[in-house]
Amino acid sequence: MIFPLERLVKFKGSIYEITAAASRRAYQLAMLKDPEVEEHDGKVVSLAAKQLFSNEVHYRIEQQS
Repeated sequence: MIFPLERLVKFKGSIYEITAAASRRAYQLAMLKDPEVEEHDGKVVSLAAKQLFSNEVHYRIEQQS
């Protein structure tokens, strides 16, 4: 799978937030050695972005007090 650039271009939220979420999710996928990573030729960042843009995985920003 190639990184979903068309979804990124159409994204209306914060690019910083989605980038941070994709980075964190890619790290999780790599550390867990998720079998889905192998199905995507080991491309964890593309898989993480796909999961976020398709709402398979949700993220939230925690406010620090």
